[in-house]
Amino acid sequence: MEPSIKRNDDAQRIAQLTSPYSPLSPPQLPLDFGDFLSLLWRVDRHAEQPHLVAYYRQCADALARAMDFYQKGLGRLVRTTAPGSLYRSLSNVPFRETGRLVDASARKAAIEQLVRLRGDVLSIGSYQHEWVVGWPGSGIINDELRERVFATLFTALRGQYQYLARLLLVIDIVLQELLLGTRQNTEFSLGTLIERYGYPDPENPAVRNLYSGNTSGW
Repeated sequence: MEPSIKRNDDAQRIAQLTSPYSPLSPPQLPLDFGDFLSLLWRVDRHAEQPHLVAYYRQCADALARAMDFYQKGLGRLVRTTAPGSLYRSLSNVPFRETGRLVDASARKAAIEQLVRLRGDVLSIGSYQHEWVVGWPGSGIINDELRERVFATLFTALRGQYQYLARLLLVIDIVLQELLLGTRQNTEFSLGTLIERYGYPDPENPAVRNLYSGNTSGW
């Protein structure tokens, strides 16, 4: 019974980490550092859509305030980095901490690799809508072979992604330690984030307008 419950919990957590965090489909579980990373990824993915950048930044800023790193190295870096470069910039955090520069280069290398892997897992999770590098096999000239590759790949991915996506849960623990210096899992309900830290309220018409690109009245 317990392993089954754990698998269900993992699946729900993964579903939230790969979700769009939209007002129409708000987070159902408490949000933690993994959600913060997923929100940054969304900022980068929508770098050419200012209304979505504004929305996801507000979400991420609320979590940063709640987790008390808004005014620290990570929070300042996120606020001053242009959309589209946020994920790549995370590896610079170790050099913004004046008290621990001895292993900064090693931590930078580790963060770079983990962030890249995390981004790839999220990209695969949303492959039905977007695949940054194009469909794998899209360069195959032979139509029949290309279709066979697509059919095999995406049929297999649907069944196996739930196992691959568990990497997110492990990567988030390690990235939190590398970026914040702690493994303590601090999480906040959506209600708390809205009431105390300025997270966009999904029930607010202005928030829905912002997300949809209709910024009148925002």
